Amino acid sequence: MSYPVPAKEIRRELTVLKSRFIATLAPAFSVEEAKAFIIRMRAEFGDATHNVPAYLIGGGNSVIAHASDDGEPSGTAGRPALAVLRGSGLGDVVAVVTRYYGGTKLGTGGLVRAYTQAVQMVVADVPRALKILAHTTLLAVPYNFLERIRLLVDAHHGAIVAEDFAADVTMTLRFPVEAFPAFQDALQELSSGRLHAEVVETGEILLPLE
Repeated sequence: MSYPVPAKEIRRELTVLKSRFIATLAPAFSVEEAKAFIIRMRAEFGDATHNVPAYLIGGGNSVIAHASDDGEPSGTAGRPALAVLRGSGLGDVVAVVTRYYGGTKLGTGGLVRAYTQAVQMVVADVPRALKILAHTTLLAVPYNFLERIRLLVDAHHGAIVAEDFAADVTMTLRFPVEAFPAFQDALQELSSGRLHAEVVETGEILLPLE
């Protein structure tokens, strides 16, 4: 399945009654990556009052979720942060909200609102990419077919990774797995059965979203 993930790490900051809430969000494609990010944030902000983590590994209906209040009153920090991540549609995402206490207690409701808003800020601003399963394929193309094949690739949501010009043009192409059979059928029809793309690798890739 495909789902959106953060395209890069970002950070945003919020101040509530002199308490600073610094939210940092990043992609994490395994629990180990998420834990390493949390350790890095705690090292960077070692003098902070709290470093509240939350993460979702995977996407859609298949996720590993975790959150911690890191010393804040139970349910006021980690749970709201995780709720925002769940509602964002993102998968493979980790966030840490760092708090520097400003001297005024916010109360449980104030804490929930502050941690929620801090994570909402980074979720709203983070660039997104689409994580999909894709085939990388090789296709040898006679020169007289090249322009028509280029149009065919584009029409079937493919991408031209490379073109090697020799006696024929060897094209390295990439397609979402679900789009490839239709391309192969169209290719066979265009070439009267002479051309066939060979799958050389299948794996997850990230496509930037506008």
